[in-house]
Amino acid sequence: MSGEKKLGLLPLIAIVVGSMIGGGAFNLATDMAGGASAGAMILGWVITGIGIIALGLCFQNLTDKRPDLEGGIFSYATEGFGRFMGFNSAWGYWFSAWLGNVAYATLLFSSIGYFIPAFKGGQNIASIIGASILLWLVHTLILRGVQSAAMVNLITTIAKLVPVFLFIIIGIFAFHFETFTADFWGNASEFQFADVMTQVKSTMLVTLWVFIGVEGAVVLSSRAKNKKDVGKATIIGLLGTLVIYILISLMSIGVMSRPEVAQLDSPSMAYVLESVVGKWGASLINLGLIVSVLGAWLGWTLLATEIPYLSGKSGLFPKWFAKENKNGAPVNSLWITNGLIQVFLLSFLFTEQAYNFAFSLASSAILIPYALSAFYQFKYTLQTSHADRSRNLAIGIVASVYSIWMIYAAGVSYLLLTMILYAPGIIVFYNIQKETKAKTTFTRPELITAAAFVILAIVAIVQLATSNISI
Repeated sequence: MSGEKKLGLLPLIAIVVGSMIGGGAFNLATDMAGGASAGAMILGWVITGIGIIALGLCFQNLTDKRPDLEGGIFSYATEGFGRFMGFNSAWGYWFSAWLGNVAYATLLFSSIGYFIPAFKGGQNIASIIGASILLWLVHTLILRGVQSAAMVNLITTIAKLVPVFLFIIIGIFAFHFETFTADFWGNASEFQFADVMTQVKSTMLVTLWVFIGVEGAVVLSSRAKNKKDVGKATIIGLLGTLVIYILISLMSIGVMSRPEVAQLDSPSMAYVLESVVGKWGASLINLGLIVSVLGAWLGWTLLATEIPYLSGKSGLFPKWFAKENKNGAPVNSLWITNGLIQVFLLSFLFTEQAYNFAFSLASSAILIPYALSAFYQFKYTLQTSHADRSRNLAIGIVASVYSIWMIYAAGVSYLLLTMILYAPGIIVFYNIQKETKAKTTFTRPELITAAAFVILAIVAIVQLATSNISI
C-alpha cells in the first residue's frame, strides 16, 4: 500500500453515512409503521439511539486505544476471544456485507422500474443483466484504487442527501400534530406495557438493517491519513444519520396517518412526499433512492473486500486474499466477493422476495460481529487503568446489553439462519489452522462453540425444509 493515497476525515464520514443510508432509509416509515404506533416508535428510537451510540463509541474508543488493531470488527474479536471467534467475526461480517449488496441490487432495479417498466419489480432477467453490468463497473472502479472509489462514494453520499433533506423540510411544513398523536399507543386507547414493548421490539428488526455500516470507517482504518479521524468520522456520521432516521419515520406519520403509511408501496418516502406535492415528489425520491443505493453498493463493496483482505494479511483467512494490485486495491478479495454476488443475483429467478431473502441473511450475519466488538470493549476496559475507565466501562456495558437485546429482538429464526452461514466456516478455519501449523486447531471452548454451530445449523436446515422458518 506504499503508493496509495490515504483517506481524510470527509471521505471517512461519507463511508459511514453512505454505508448506513442505503435503500432502507427510503422505506423506513412503512417498515416501522407496520408494527409500531407513534409512541412505540419514540421509545424504540430512544433504545436504539442509546444502544447504537454506545456501539459507535465502542468503535471510537477502541480505535483510539488500540490503533494497532486494523480492521476493527474481526481484530477486536481475535484479541479478546481468540482466533476462532476472530475468524467467525470476519466470516460473518463478510457474508453480511456482500449479501447486503444483493439486497441493494433488487431494490435498485425496483426503483429504476418506476421509470423503465422493463425493470419493474427488480427481479426479472432485465434486472439481473442490469445488476450484473453495474456490479462489474463498480469492480473496475475499485481496481483503480480505494481512494478513487471513496471519492466517488463521497459525491454520491452528498447527492443522496439532497432529496432526503428536501423531504424533511417539506415534511416539517406538512406535519399535523393531530394526525401524529391519533392512535398514539396503537390499538389500545392507553399505554399497555406488554403491547407497547411488542411494538418496540418490532422496530428493532428495522433499525438492525438501517444502522449496519456504522463501523465503516473502522473497517477502513488502515487506509486513514490520521487514525483519530476514524473515531470522529464514526460518531459524526452516526449522530447525523440517527437524526435523519428519526425525522423521516416520525414526520411521515404526521403527514399521513400511521395505517396509511403502513400500507404504502416501496419506497414509502416517495409516496408520502407525493401526497403533499404531487407526482414530481415521488419521481424525485425514486431518483434519490437510485443514487443512494448506487453509493451504498459502492461503499459496501469497499467494506466487503476490505475484511477478507485484512483477514488474509493477519492469517485469519488464506493469504491469497491479501494480494493487492499496483493501485493498492485488494484484487483477489474483490474478485471472490463480486463473484459470489454475481452467483446470488441469479436468486432473483428462484425466490419471490429476493430483497427480503438477502436482507434477512445480511442482518442475521452481522449480529455476532457487533456483539463481540461490544464485549471486547467491556473486557479491554476491565483490563486497563485509563483515566476514562469508568466512562468506557459504562459504554461497554450499554453496548453489550444492546447487542444481546438485538439478538433477542431478531428472534430464534435469525439466530438459526446465522448458524447456516457460520457452520461452513468451521471447515475453512480448520484448513487455515493446518496451513499455519497452529499448535492447537481448536481449544476446548472453541470446539464446543463449533459443535453448537453445526447442531444449530442442522436444526435450521430442518426447520427451513419443513417451512417452520420463513425467510
